[in-house]
Amino acid sequence: MPLQPTIAQPEPHAGALRAADAHDVIEVRGARENNLADISLDVPKRRLTVFTGVSGSGKSSLVFGTIAAESRRLINETYTAFVQGFMPSVGRPDVDALRHLSAAIVVDQERMGANSRSTVGTATDAHTMLRIIFSRIGEPRAGTSSAFSFNNAEGMCPDCEGLGRASRVDLDQLVDRDLSLNEGALTVPGFAVGSWYWKVIADSGLFDPDAKLRDYTPAQWDDLLHKPPTKVKSSGVNITYEGLLLRVKRLYLDKDTESLQPHIRAFVERAVAFSACGACGGARLNPAALASRIAGLNIADCAAMQISDLAAFLREITDPSVGPVLATLQGTLDSLVEIGLGYLSLDRESPTLSGGEAQRVKMVRHLGSSLSDITYVFDEPTAGLHPHDIARMNDLLLRLRDKGNTVLVVEHKPETIAIADHVVDLGPGAGAEGGRVCYTGDLSGLRASGSLTGRHLDHRARLREKVREPSGHLAIKGANLHNLKDVDTEIPLGVLTVVTGVAGSGKSSLIHGALPGRDGVVVVDQSPIRGSRRSNPATYTGLLDHIRAAFAKANGVKPALFSANSEGACPACKGIGLVYTDLAMMAGVASVCEQCQGRRYTAEVLTYTLRGKDISQVLAMRVAEAREFFTAGQARAVLDRLSDVGLGYLGLGQPLTTLSGGERQRLKLAILAEKAATYVLDEPTTGLHLADVDQLLALLDRLVDGGNTVIVIEHHQAVMAHADWIIDLGPGAGSDGGRVVFTGTPADLVAGADTLTARHLRDYVRQA
Repeated sequence: MPLQPTIAQPEPHAGALRAADAHDVIEVRGARENNLADISLDVPKRRLTVFTGVSGSGKSSLVFGTIAAESRRLINETYTAFVQGFMPSVGRPDVDALRHLSAAIVVDQERMGANSRSTVGTATDAHTMLRIIFSRIGEPRAGTSSAFSFNNAEGMCPDCEGLGRASRVDLDQLVDRDLSLNEGALTVPGFAVGSWYWKVIADSGLFDPDAKLRDYTPAQWDDLLHKPPTKVKSSGVNITYEGLLLRVKRLYLDKDTESLQPHIRAFVERAVAFSACGACGGARLNPAALASRIAGLNIADCAAMQISDLAAFLREITDPSVGPVLATLQGTLDSLVEIGLGYLSLDRESPTLSGGEAQRVKMVRHLGSSLSDITYVFDEPTAGLHPHDIARMNDLLLRLRDKGNTVLVVEHKPETIAIADHVVDLGPGAGAEGGRVCYTGDLSGLRASGSLTGRHLDHRARLREKVREPSGHLAIKGANLHNLKDVDTEIPLGVLTVVTGVAGSGKSSLIHGALPGRDGVVVVDQSPIRGSRRSNPATYTGLLDHIRAAFAKANGVKPALFSANSEGACPACKGIGLVYTDLAMMAGVASVCEQCQGRRYTAEVLTYTLRGKDISQVLAMRVAEAREFFTAGQARAVLDRLSDVGLGYLGLGQPLTTLSGGERQRLKLAILAEKAATYVLDEPTTGLHLADVDQLLALLDRLVDGGNTVIVIEHHQAVMAHADWIIDLGPGAGSDGGRVVFTGTPADLVAGADTLTARHLRDYVRQA
C-alpha cells in the first residue's frame, strides 16, 4: 500500500496570536458626547465594569451615548441601504476613535411599550411555549398553538378581540344635553364652539345649531353620535362628517393614553369605564380555547398564576411528547423566579411593569443565550430592588460575565460597585463640572482615590436620635388591590414615613391604590415627563414665563416675542435650533441651524437684552449661574427649588428628552408647591449618587418641617434609617406578600423585628 503524502501543517504564527490578544480592552479616545471633556480610557473586555459618579457626570453619555451607540451604528452599517431605511437613525457619537468594540446589547429601564396586547408571557416567549403545550396535550383538543393565542383571530374572544376588557363611554362626559351646539353642548377637548371639529358638526346641515340636544329626534341623536363618515356640504365646501362618538374614539380613545396631553388623558379617564369582558370574563380567549384543560386548568388559569406557582404546576407534567418545550419553558420560568420576578404572572400587561421590572424581564432573554463575547450594558439594574434582591441581581451580572461577556453597568448602589472587576468614576461634579475621568481601576483603589464616590462608598446614614411626633393619622382600611390581603394600617401625618419591603410585596399597591385622589395628596412617581424636544427645565417649571416677563418689561415689548415656540422663533428651524435632514434610506442628520446658529430666536429678538444678556444666553445658563443672575422674585424662587433638589448643574434650555430618570424625578420634586400637603414619592433615590442622597434627605426634612406629610416608597437603607416611621410589607413577594409585617420607628425595627428589611437595616446601621 503506497504511503500517503505528508502534508505539512503550518506553524502557529505567534505574532498573529499576540495581535488577537491585543483586543482585550475597548479603547475610547477623545469622547466629547454631551458633557464628556475629550476623555480617553480603556475598558477591559470580558470583565464587569461599573461606571459611577454623580447624576449628570457623564456616565450615560459614555456608556450608552458613546460605546453602545457606536457599536449599534456599526452593526447597522453592515446592512444594505434598503434595510437601513427600516432601522432607527443613529448618528455617530462625538468621539475621535473607538476600537475593539463587540456587539452591544442594551438592557435598559425603558418601559416595554404601551400595547395592552403585550404581556410578561408574550415578551419572554413563555406564553408561546405554554400554547404549544396546550395544543399538544390539552383536552379536549382545540387545534394548533395559534388557537390559544389572544392575539390571533383563531383564538381571541370575538367580543373583546383578545383584550379581555370592554369599554363603555359615558355620553354625559361628551355632551351637555341641556345646551345647544352654539351654546357649547360638545364638552370634548378640541370641540369647543368655533373649533374645526365643532364647525363640521354645526355646519353639517343635519342639526339646528340652536336646538337643545335633549330635544333631538332619535334619528338626529343617532346622526350626532354614530353616523359613519359621510360627505356633506358646509359653506359650499365638501367636508367629511363623522358621528361624535366615532370621531372621539378615533382621535382619543383608540390611542395609548400615556401619549395624550394631560388634559385629554384626564378626559379619557373620566369618559371611559373599563370592565372585564362579559363573554370571556377577562380571559381574552374564545370558548374552545378555554375549554381545553391540563390537570383541570385551562391556559388562562395558568397565565394568571403566580410564576413561581406555575413553575411548580408544570413540574407535575410528565408527558414525553412535550418534554423539550416543557424543559425550555421551565428554564424561562425558573430564570424569572431567580431574578426576583416570581411574584408576577404571565398575563401581567407589559405597560404596567416598573422600569426595574421591565429591565429584569428583558434580562431573562439573555441569561440562556449561547452567545459570548457580547457587550451587555445595564442602566441601574438594582433600581426598585430591596437589599435582599440586590444580591441575586449581582449573581446574574456575574453569570453573564463568566460566560465570556463584557458587562458594563451604570450604578450607584455600593453593593453592586463592590462586585466590580473594574470601576470608572466620572466627575468630579455634574454638567459642565463633570465629564472627566476621576478614577479608573479596582475597588480598593477607588476607596483610596479621594474621589467623591470613593469618599462616600462606606458612608452610612444614622438612625434619628429623636423621631417627630405625628399630628394625626391617615387610615387605610381593607386594602386588597393585587396581592394585598385586606390590609388595615395608619400612616402618621406630619412626619417622614418610609413604606418598604421586597419587590412585589405590595408597597405600590398599598400606597398608589389607596392615597391618590384624596384631598391634599400629591404623587411624584417614576413616569416619564411628557414633552417634545422643545420642552426644557425652563418651560416645565414655568421659569420661562418669569424670564419672558422680565425681558418684556425691560424692553417694553410683549412677552410672546421671547418664546421660541411662538412669535420669536427662528423661521428656518421653527425655534428648535436644529435642522433635521431626512436622507431617505440613510440615517437622518441633525445640524445646527445656520440662520440662528442654534440660538432658536430671530435676530430681532436677540437684540433685546436683560442686564447685558439676550434670551438665548440666559437659556444657555446652568441653574447655578442663573441663580446669580436672578437674585430675587419668582424666577429666583424656582431656581432655588431646582438647586435644592441637586439640579444646579442643569441647563435651563436643555431638552427634557436628554434627562436621566433621576433628573426627571427631581425636576418633578422641584415644582411641588410649598403648601401643607401629603406628598407621595416613589423611590426618589433612583439615579442618585451616594453623595446626593444626603441632599435628598435634607429636602425631605424641609418638606416635613414645613408642615407637610411625606410618604416615601423606598428600598434605600439611608432613607429607611432617616425615617420617623416605617411600614414594612411582606414577608415575601406576590402571594407570599401583601401583609404589613412591621410598623414602628426604625430603631424598633432594628432592635426587635425579624423581617428581611430588619435584617438588612440592622447590618447597615452597624456599619454606620
